[in-house]
Amino acid sequence: MGVRTGTDLLSKGLSHPWLTDTRIGLMTNPTGITADFISTVDVCAALYGVELTALYACEHGLDGELQAGVRFGDKVHPRLGIPVFSLYSEHKKPTPAMLAEVDTVLYDIQDVGVRYYTYASTLFHMMEACAETGKRLLVLDRPNPLGGDMVEGGVLSEGYESLVGAWRVPVRTGLTVGELALLVNSEMEVPCNLDVISMEGWQRSMEFTDCDLPWMLPSPNMPTLDSVRVYAGTCLFEGTNVSEGRGTTRPFEWIGAPWVDGERLAERFRDHQVEGVHVHPVYMSPTFSKHAGELCGGVRIFVTDSSVFRPVDTGMVLLHELASLYPEQFRWLEPPQAGSRYFIDLLTGGRKVREIIHDRVEVTHLIKSWKVQAEEWKERRKPFLLYL
Repeated sequence: MGVRTGTDLLSKGLSHPWLTDTRIGLMTNPTGITADFISTVDVCAALYGVELTALYACEHGLDGELQAGVRFGDKVHPRLGIPVFSLYSEHKKPTPAMLAEVDTVLYDIQDVGVRYYTYASTLFHMMEACAETGKRLLVLDRPNPLGGDMVEGGVLSEGYESLVGAWRVPVRTGLTVGELALLVNSEMEVPCNLDVISMEGWQRSMEFTDCDLPWMLPSPNMPTLDSVRVYAGTCLFEGTNVSEGRGTTRPFEWIGAPWVDGERLAERFRDHQVEGVHVHPVYMSPTFSKHAGELCGGVRIFVTDSSVFRPVDTGMVLLHELASLYPEQFRWLEPPQAGSRYFIDLLTGGRKVREIIHDRVEVTHLIKSWKVQAEEWKERRKPFLLYL
């Protein structure tokens, strides 16, 4: 028998005291499915003695159809006739009115174990709203697809909170979303009434391929586990004028720009001797997003040994080499308005990367300091680990 998620257990009759004669809301997307492909929406709608009264949609929409950054409004579910509240429009945090007709909110979305991914940040906002309105929150836990042992990247600095990093955690948390919610809730000024339906059969050493569960892409540009493995590093290119692969058949596995010589970049990368990865020169023409319709040189990232691969280190080395090779062309994306943050600062959790990226020695020192922070994080997270 493979891993059984919180939703699998709920669908097989698991009882919980918060799910008796009550009204529930559900925060989910297409990844909310059982091992036998039943939607969590349908699981919740069929619960005995429970009334499903509201749905909540994060970035990319309830059906996962929208590209990154596309805002959308509230709607009515066409089959169930209940409201679907958008948490990716005017409101990132539910209003009291959005929670008025529920007693308990359930959360079931497949996370990727990386701070940038906006679903966990939206969950934290839901936790705040539940605390303020006296609602309960029940997380239906799912695997961290990268496993629960590896931690990587610096901890977010105070003042750099955003939807791509809403709490002081490292880039790769090494936690399931349930564990992460417990930790964050313990550190909130006003915690909510939170519980987690833990998985059965999951161990920290497991990657998603070990779980015998269906992989449903959690967002349009995260189609495969190959994408997930490299995302923590190549997402950093969202803060630059280099394509992170959106609009290609290998989003986040390929990076490039019209002025990049892929062979030269690959050669320079090999000089760093990063473990568990090979980068290979590949030309692509994105169909949308950055450099749409232009022929771009670049590299594709191949993970050769996931047990030692460090995506954040890989992303930092590639950033350094591109900034060094192409000082006239490489650019950070400018802040959207005067006084606001650079997007790369929000992603990295501070301005240090932007300031030192041209200096190989400083980049090496920064990566080493992040490793120290990762070890400190492992101690901080210990009380909230639900799995061995």
